[in-house]
Amino acid sequence: MKSLALLLASAATLVAAVDGTVVNQTTGRPEPGADISLFELTQTGPELLDSAKSDSAGHFSIKRTLEPAPHLIEVQHAGVTYNTMVPPGRPSTGLELSVFDSSKKPGAAQVSQHIVFLEPSGQQLTVAEAYFIANNGKVTFNDPDGGTLRFFVPAAAAKDSLHVNATEPGGMALEQAPEDTKLKGVYRLAFPMKPGETRIDIDYALAASDPARFAGKVFYQGAPTRLVVPSTVTLQGEGLKPLGQEPQTQANVYETTAAAFEVSVQGTGSLRAAASAPAADADDSGPSLRAIAPPGFEDRRLAILALALAALGLGFLLLYRKGQAAPAGGKSGS
Repeated sequence: MKSLALLLASAATLVAAVDGTVVNQTTGRPEPGADISLFELTQTGPELLDSAKSDSAGHFSIKRTLEPAPHLIEVQHAGVTYNTMVPPGRPSTGLELSVFDSSKKPGAAQVSQHIVFLEPSGQQLTVAEAYFIANNGKVTFNDPDGGTLRFFVPAAAAKDSLHVNATEPGGMALEQAPEDTKLKGVYRLAFPMKPGETRIDIDYALAASDPARFAGKVFYQGAPTRLVVPSTVTLQGEGLKPLGQEPQTQANVYETTAAAFEVSVQGTGSLRAAASAPAADADDSGPSLRAIAPPGFEDRRLAILALALAALGLGFLLLYRKGQAAPAGGKSGS
């Protein structure tokens, strides 16, 4: 009889697999009526196991046997999906799943950094841009129709070379499909800017010209644009301010506050080679930029961006994270 009781208790533990409470961090109260989905992460992709809806007290329960594999819980609230990972061996009961209210206005979501990496090779100019959007509020900026970030890509860029990846706070990079707007060369991205820091990575290639030139536009105010090139490359342009060299990689760093700018690119060089070189006196005690690789990250241009971000992390943050933040959702046509 005792053995039977133990067996039944063990079986109950397996069946009562996932439960917890959905908490709205904007209001500080449990969130009723939220849609919850449970996925098992397999080698072929996420497999939907079951779903539920939170009750009037924000509580939910999914009775499903869990295999010893990583699981993902998705919560849908106000048009935005919030993810919680459940690694193997971690408790899956008594969970607190956080959501936020949403707004089509930027609110506290602001561009805090815009970095442009340029790598001229002689045959082409590889461009990798990184936008860092800081949302220090308690509301997600989400505008599916108007977009949450607008960016410019020169007309000379090869269409098939454009890649966009978005990394939500504490998440992994996910490939995005930007939309055209009525403005030539201007794209919009409808990616929710959740509380925390979101990173948008954009890269493309331009055919080489003589002399090589790069033109850019920004659709926010306040935070400057920083341009980073290999130590063997220099930039010239109206309103362009040299900021010196990044200590570890010796990359040349420039700054502009213009809404539209054009620079002449002189020389050739590789940021990837500089990022791969060991640094004898590197100080790892400070903050750094995390390079999170999305699936299929073998693409050379994305690899250059990842290595450059990692190498420039400490010196770049300490030296340049002083710019005043600027709204991310500037409206410039549709």
